[in-house]
Amino acid sequence: MKLNKLLGKLLGTSKYQFEEVHVDSEVIDEIINIAKEAYPNEFMALLEGKIEENILRIAGLVFLPIETSQEGAVMQVFMQPLTTSSIGSVHSHPGPDASPSDADLEFFSKRGFFHMIIAEPYDRESIRAYDSFGNLVDYRII
Repeated sequence: MKLNKLLGKLLGTSKYQFEEVHVDSEVIDEIINIAKEAYPNEFMALLEGKIEENILRIAGLVFLPIETSQEGAVMQVFMQPLTTSSIGSVHSHPGPDASPSDADLEFFSKRGFFHMIIAEPYDRESIRAYDSFGNLVDYRII
């Protein structure tokens, strides 16, 4: 953990460090409902949150124009308002695998530091969270 803090200071990313992730239960319920409605297409949104006292708190979703299909989703990120405090993304996979694809990993590396993927059957147990490198991240539903 000390190495992470040192690297954060050297790289200027220390303001983005956290030890826990809390996701509001209403956000989780909204993700589940939207994934079910969008099926068989994917859906995609940005996660809105902030870091307070070493806890990343996810409190909302930000929707931007997207193009979706059964094979993927493309978000028009250039339309994101400057006042949006997005910290990552969430999207669905129309199948049982919530592992990130190569395209997902490329998006993760460029757009935030916490990402979620929900897969069928679109419930709380089928959501996986990842960091910007595609590593699994634990989170709590609050």
